[in-house]
Amino acid sequence: MDITPIPRSSEPEHSLFDALGGDTFFRPLVARFYAQVKEDDLIGPMYPDQDWEGAENRLRWFLEQYWGGPRTYQEQRGNPMLRRRHLPFPIGEAEADRWLELMGRSLDQFSEEQLPPAYRAQLWNHMQRVAYMMINQGPRAL
Repeated sequence: MDITPIPRSSEPEHSLFDALGGDTFFRPLVARFYAQVKEDDLIGPMYPDQDWEGAENRLRWFLEQYWGGPRTYQEQRGNPMLRRRHLPFPIGEAEADRWLELMGRSLDQFSEEQLPPAYRAQLWNHMQRVAYMMINQGPRAL
């Protein structure tokens, strides 16, 4: 039996990270999100005042890596293990909903040209799955 290799495309693969403009998209997204978190009465207190920049970097690194960008998160923090990293924080449905509310507002600040609806839907679907996966208090806790 003769096995002929499938020719590979000479065009590089493009990720959502690339399609959205890379860091020029994710940096303002995360900055807008944390500007709201700092003022939020429900989830804001979960963040240490002295580490806002660190929190912002970690979320940005995670999102960029997840969507095909640099592996900075992996290099700086190791495997994401998001649920385990968030266990020390009491996260119920209200906290997950608030996180999504603030992230939704951050996404809404982009025009459709900057964030086409299909890409927004991909991002939003992921955000919802992750937010609800973090719940560790109340009836939805896994």
